[in-house]
Amino acid sequence: MRLKDKVAVITGAASGMGKATAILFAREGAKVVVSDLTLEGAGATVAEITALGGTATAVAANVATEADIHKLIKAALNSYGTLDILVNNAGIMDDFSPVGDVKDDLWDRVFEINVKGVMRASRQAMPIFLEKGAGTIINIASIGGLYGSRAGAAYTASKHAVIGLTKNTAFQYAEKGIKCNAIAPGGVNTNIGASFSNANQEGMSRAMAGASFNPRSGEPEDIASVALFLASEDSDFVNGVVITADAGWTAY
Repeated sequence: MRLKDKVAVITGAASGMGKATAILFAREGAKVVVSDLTLEGAGATVAEITALGGTATAVAANVATEADIHKLIKAALNSYGTLDILVNNAGIMDDFSPVGDVKDDLWDRVFEINVKGVMRASRQAMPIFLEKGAGTIINIASIGGLYGSRAGAAYTASKHAVIGLTKNTAFQYAEKGIKCNAIAPGGVNTNIGASFSNANQEGMSRAMAGASFNPRSGEPEDIASVALFLASEDSDFVNGVVITADAGWTAY
C-alpha cells in the first residue's frame, strides 16, 4: 500500500495508460479521481476500481477547457479534502504531418490538449501543493519528446514542450516540497491511434523509419508501474527527470 490515503487525479483515465495507472494507484491505497472526456468512460474505470475494493470518483473533463480543469481539481477537494498526486496523462496524436504540411487547426488542437492541458492542471493543483508543502506531478510525455521524428511536427513539438515544462516546474518548486517528473513511453498498446485519421503517408513513413529497431511494444501496465514509482516515497530524491520506458528502443 505505497499510496495509502493519498489522493490522486488522473486525466485521460478511461482507457490505456491512464486507466492502468488509476487501477494500480487504487490497489496501492490511493483515492483516485478518474477523469476523461465522458462520464461514462471515466465511470467504467471507477466501476473496476470499486469492484476491487478501491475508492474512486469519476469526473467528465476536457483538459483543453480551463473550466473543466477547475472542476476536476475542485472535485478532488470536494470528494477527498485534498490532492497529493496529479498525473497529466490525457493526450492525442497528430496525423504525422511534417511542418510543410501541418494545418493550424491540428497544431492548435494538439497543443491545447497535450501542452495547455498539462500546464493548466498543474497550475490549478499548485496552490494546494504549496499550502501543504508537498505534491507530486507526473507528466506523460513520449519518446517523441526526446527525438526528432517519432510522429508529426505538432505531436513532436508538443511532447518536447511537456518535457521542458516538467523540468522547469521541478526546479522552480523543488524547495517547496513539490516534485515533477515525466515518463517517455515508447510503443505502447493503447487506443491513441484513434485520435487521428488520414495520416500523412510521407510523414508517417519517415517517422516509422526506426520502428524495426523496437524490441517490443509495451502494455499500459508497464507505464503504470513507472508512474507508481514516481508517485511513491521510493522516488523522493527523483525530481525533474524523464524516465524512458520503451524496452530499449531508443538505446540503439
